[in-house]
Amino acid sequence: MILEKLKSLIAEQLGVEENNISMDTNFEEDLGVDSLDIVELSMALEEEFDIGEMSEEDLAAIKTVGDLVHYLQGKLDM
Repeated sequence: MILEKLKSLIAEQLGVEENNISMDTNFEEDLGVDSLDIVELSMALEEEFDIGEMSEEDLAAIKTVGDLVHYLQGKLDM
């Protein structure tokens, strides 16, 4: 459920095909994400999932879509 929602949001924010996004997708290597993209994506995630502000440390630790799914699951289970 989180993955499907994320795929849609990532595709919309970054202008990529949803079919190209999986748990193993690397934001920098596979999607060409830069620091501005990360900030914009984090703001969209904060709003969509109502998780509060994501710290720079949290963002730096998220390399793949799978990392982000696990991060969100941890936040939503709190």
